[in-house]
Amino acid sequence: MDRDRSKVFKIAREMEKATGKRFSVCLARSWQLYRLLRRMRQEDEVVFAYEKANGALRRARGTLKNIDGMVKGTGKENYKSICYFDVDAQAFRSFKVENLITMF
Repeated sequence: MDRDRSKVFKIAREMEKATGKRFSVCLARSWQLYRLLRRMRQEDEVVFAYEKANGALRRARGTLKNIDGMVKGTGKENYKSICYFDVDAQAFRSFKVENLITMF
């Protein structure tokens, strides 16, 4: 749990730098991201929405369950964006942590 809490605070700090919002607001949003990631690791698909880089709203169905064999890269922790497997597109996607709107 301490590792998870540390990650939540690091995400909140990155969000604070990116948006200029108060830390308490960023921390609440960071806990929402934590709950989203936890659900995606446990469930086959989770529906959530975020704002894309071009400003459009994106409703996504994603998962992080059973993707160990598909992951590539360095494995380095990234606190600025969230990576997930898009169930509809059958490909990995990501979004900036400050762009999450809601999960359903």
